[in-house]
Amino acid sequence: MKTTPRSPLRDVLARNMRLLRAEKGWSQEFLAHEAGLNRTYLSAVERGEQNISLDNLHRIAQGLNVDAWSLLKEENPRGVS
Repeated sequence: MKTTPRSPLRDVLARNMRLLRAEKGWSQEFLAHEAGLNRTYLSAVERGEQNISLDNLHRIAQGLNVDAWSLLKEENPRGVS
């Protein structure tokens, strides 16, 4: 299995997802349901292990009710849609 080198942007995305999910008091399972994604996939994204598509970034942002670009910001990921 080929792995993609980890990028700093994955770490930013992972941190922002965890932060926003925690602020809402949501489990990974609940966010996965809201985003229409598998919980184990979402967990791998939150650990920075999964290289995700733009479509899945959009789904996660919709699930969190934020703009997709805000999940990739170094600071303040609270860009509400």
